[in-house]
Amino acid sequence: MVQIGIVVTGGAVRLTGSGLGCSTWPQCEPGSFTPVLHEATTWHPLIEFGNRTLTGVVGIVAIAVALLLLTDTRRSRAYRRLGAVPLAGVVVQALIGGVSVLLHLDPAVVGVHMLVSLGLVAVSTVLLYRWSEGDGPVRPVVGPRARATGQALVAVAVVLLALGVVVTGSGPHGGDEEVAYRFEVDPVLIAKLHAAAVWTFIGVLGALVVGLVRDAAPARPRRAAVVLLAVTLAQGLVGYVQYFTGLPEILVGVHMLGAALLTASLAWTVLTLRERSW
Repeated sequence: MVQIGIVVTGGAVRLTGSGLGCSTWPQCEPGSFTPVLHEATTWHPLIEFGNRTLTGVVGIVAIAVALLLLTDTRRSRAYRRLGAVPLAGVVVQALIGGVSVLLHLDPAVVGVHMLVSLGLVAVSTVLLYRWSEGDGPVRPVVGPRARATGQALVAVAVVLLALGVVVTGSGPHGGDEEVAYRFEVDPVLIAKLHAAAVWTFIGVLGALVVGLVRDAAPARPRRAAVVLLAVTLAQGLVGYVQYFTGLPEILVGVHMLGAALLTASLAWTVLTLRERSW
């Protein structure tokens, strides 16, 4: 939940033009880790500082998870090591965030920042799912066709999310009013490519849902796939509405939240296609 939360607050920083609310990093202003308030102060520094503070909260949660799993000798070494990934990710994200400020919100760096966040959402979902599983050998609960479709779904999702980042990087929301540089691509063309990836994802997901029903797969993967389909359709609807209404900030923020929810739902769905015994 906190990984998804940081995606939302990071989006709020960008969409409110607060990306350079703190002029430097790791300090907010030279000589101060907190905003320097004066009569001309806007709310931008407070929003950016709030996002940095939430990063600390995510870090505390990540430390707790790492300690909990690394000291649990009942679990496999691989699972315990996986518990340290979110903590390492928080450190990496803090560095990327700092670089993005120092480079005045270069869209490539900001895009990497978003993709790493989504990767951490996926890893956190895996940790949560595996918490209730054993560490025995992996046993598929669906046929090879459904498993292959699940793998294809992940591949399409990677392309889909990457294109989404490029769409945002070529659009109007740079994170600060003074940020002029955007990706030098046709935003309409890249939006159409992103939409094509969305429809490809929906097609592959539809094939997975039909296959699971046809093969009388267990209830858990069928439910997970249907939930993923619902999240995907809602996300697609928001995407089209925001495109045809001029990219209003609130809808772009909802779309970013949807990307995080889709990532978590996808990871959960793929995991339901197999099981581990205790």
